[in-house]
Amino acid sequence: METVWLQTQPGGGLGFLVPFGAMLLIFYFLLIRPQSKRQREHEKMLAALGKGDRVVTSGGIHGLVVGSEKDVLTLEIATLKGERVRVKVDRARIDRRIEAAAEKSDEKGES
Repeated sequence: METVWLQTQPGGGLGFLVPFGAMLLIFYFLLIRPQSKRQREHEKMLAALGKGDRVVTSGGIHGLVVGSEKDVLTLEIATLKGERVRVKVDRARIDRRIEAAAEKSDEKGES
């Protein structure tokens, strides 16, 4: 019966750490960093929301911001028989801004 001895490579586990570290750097620059940048931009957009901005919620509801509090926005989503339909939405549930109030007033001034 023969005994097979396993030989370790010189340098120990350092040969394994270099590719593992390279993988971590690749994940950081391709996944983590861009996501945190998008999150910062979204938080900045949420903080800048105000009356007159057209927004879309994460549920797909389009509306016009007619009131805002610290964490709650009031959106006007429709007009039925002369009555305005308004809903209160958590500020964090706003997905994107379609048109800012300042942009809308600039367009009217240029025309």
